[in-house]
Amino acid sequence: MRKKGFLLVILVANVFLTYAQTPELTKKDSTIVSSWIAGIGFNAVDDSDDEFNRLFDIKDAWNAVPFPSRLSIGRYFKNGLGIESIAAYNKYKKDKIVDGLPIASDKDYFSIDSRLSYDLNKIIGETGWFDPYAGVGIGYTYANDISRGTYNAVLGFRTWFSERIGLDVNSSGKWTMNKNYTNHLQHAIGVVYRFNVEKELNKDGEAKLELIEALEKEAARVNDSIALANENKLLAEKLEKEKEAARLAQIEKEKEEARAKEKTDIQNKIDALENVYFPLNASYLTPSSKNVLSNLNSILNEHPKLQLEISSHTDSRGSSAYNQLLSERRLKSTIDYLLNNGVGTDRITGKAYGEEKLMNECDDDTKCSEIKHKENRRSEFKIINY
Repeated sequence: MRKKGFLLVILVANVFLTYAQTPELTKKDSTIVSSWIAGIGFNAVDDSDDEFNRLFDIKDAWNAVPFPSRLSIGRYFKNGLGIESIAAYNKYKKDKIVDGLPIASDKDYFSIDSRLSYDLNKIIGETGWFDPYAGVGIGYTYANDISRGTYNAVLGFRTWFSERIGLDVNSSGKWTMNKNYTNHLQHAIGVVYRFNVEKELNKDGEAKLELIEALEKEAARVNDSIALANENKLLAEKLEKEKEAARLAQIEKEKEEARAKEKTDIQNKIDALENVYFPLNASYLTPSSKNVLSNLNSILNEHPKLQLEISSHTDSRGSSAYNQLLSERRLKSTIDYLLNNGVGTDRITGKAYGEEKLMNECDDDTKCSEIKHKENRRSEFKIINY
């Protein structure tokens, strides 16, 4: 018997140690391997015919508009390749250098490009938040009243603030297919959004998953051993607990039903006493009202834990302010009678409603008999705790 107990302790300890050391996969253990990426942003064009020698001649050669002017959409694959389409608008400003000379008036710029890019992380290793890329493509440009086809090369990077949203920065060289026209540079920056993403575990994630599966397999083996050794005992304990729980639930149910019935019976006895009614414009207790309260006092004495809420009311005649004060006096008369006859203050609570809660149609706009008005000049009793 001691040997079996010792083995059980060892098995339980093994399970605890197994689960305590089990790692969990997190976002850091996976990477996005394919997705669609859409972007919107700004572009700047240098078509000065000297853009490669004076790369940062922003003042005289760069052209840009003060609103989002570039749209892109692309599909990126597991092997690192991506295809993308880009549309851009710009405006060459008067006196900017275009094709080597200042232009005399503003000129529109349009471009539509397609390109094939490659994720450089496939070479340098996954960084998670930083994605440099290079690419080539072809396009069509209309600029300075001239249409031209272009051969394009791009170098850029995307930095990700989350799995979905990032910033794309790139520069493209565009070489004209017609040697009579000039080449130009186009720089871009914008917000990008990834969707329809496909994720796979990275190397660390794959190693962690292999460890998790091995630990889970070992835990399952240990659990099977424990379950086999204790199955009959656990089943018997479960049945006994269920039986005891059902017995206790039945007892509690019967208690609650008995309490609910007793409470209902007491409330019925209180309701049978009728309300305490008051004369017109008065708050004193009539002999019949005192008789009702005396019988109520007897009920309270029979049930020491019974707590009541008393509400006092008036009819609709008179002002609301006057009726509120009158109902407060009626409430005080009702409560004082009970207190003076031995009922504890902790067993009674009350509220005066004035003419707020009429029992019938006798409001300020309805003419009623005195008998009807009397129904509203009352104190009522309700059990709040038992």
